[in-house]
Amino acid sequence: MTYIYEQADWPNLRWSDEQLAQRLAAVRHRQGRLIGHMEALGFPLREEAVLQALTEDVIKSSEIEGEVLDREQVRSSIARRLGMDIGGLVQADRNVEGVVEMMLDATQNYAAPLTAERLHDWHAALFPTGRSGMSKITVGAWRTGVEGPMQVVSGPIGRERVHYEAPEAERLDAEMTRFLEWFESAQPDPVLKAGVAHLWFVTIHPFDDGNGRIARAIADLALARAEGTAQRFYSMSAQIRAERNAYYDMLESTQKGDTDITPWLLWFIGCLDRAFDGAETILASVMRKARFWESVATQPLNERQRKVINRLLDGFEGKLTNAKWAALTKTSPDTALRDINDLVQRGILVKEPGGGRSTSYALASGTIDKPA
Repeated sequence: MTYIYEQADWPNLRWSDEQLAQRLAAVRHRQGRLIGHMEALGFPLREEAVLQALTEDVIKSSEIEGEVLDREQVRSSIARRLGMDIGGLVQADRNVEGVVEMMLDATQNYAAPLTAERLHDWHAALFPTGRSGMSKITVGAWRTGVEGPMQVVSGPIGRERVHYEAPEAERLDAEMTRFLEWFESAQPDPVLKAGVAHLWFVTIHPFDDGNGRIARAIADLALARAEGTAQRFYSMSAQIRAERNAYYDMLESTQKGDTDITPWLLWFIGCLDRAFDGAETILASVMRKARFWESVATQPLNERQRKVINRLLDGFEGKLTNAKWAALTKTSPDTALRDINDLVQRGILVKEPGGGRSTSYALASGTIDKPA
């Protein structure tokens, strides 16, 4: 098997501007309209949209690699680091803090140069214990090759399928030097740069683990440069997560091909375009939340009630019961029931069908469907 980095003209990646031009122009136009639309929102709504988009980005980028993060921890970590006053913050685990730290450095400090030291810092943040699962790995430095070839495999032990084998560790210093020099000096369209950088980095695969998440952070950094703003209103990682099989198939076919990466860039541009649809979903959620709080602006609510209502507005998983209320607010079942009954009496919550110990509650539709 010959991989792309074994081609004689590697790493001179090339593409057809003619094939990309129409789709690139359309996505750049849509990108500009989205940024303009979101920046026209009032500050509180824009801040909430940014928080939702960044939360999705962190969660979905980890999900692509099979790691499930706690949404409330991610949201709290981002809000705390950005100085947002959202109330009900929870303590985040070290691994959550590390992923958030990397993503915020990529998107909030997008103008800062991308260097080997910065990438090493990102990697160290991703693996604060020096381990990936139960395995000890090299952290904050390029992989050494001690464990043998770096391979992407799937399937049961004894019947593994090798999807990709990365360059030897001895090549990494030279490969990463060329990549980083290109990233800071080359002048293709910024959206194309994001797509090329994503592919190029994950092809080098310089770390023992975390290469996919770091590649997506690099792409987010390049997209932030393209837009000239640290405010994120959509999540490329969330869209890649939704298209994970196509993403891996496209990576594999490109890495086993020649240095013409036009098909990869066509897919990347299309994925970005579809990610903009997610921004509309985020905006609808933000507006829904704003309408709700406007409708109850004169109602006295305690901190526990505000916390659980915000969880419901953010997309609470499962049914809200008395027991879950007590667990969320760290209070007794009796206090939880008093909080719930108070909201039911005021028409903010309604009982869902069922009864007894299985009684569950939802926000009354009238409180969230009124026009702002």
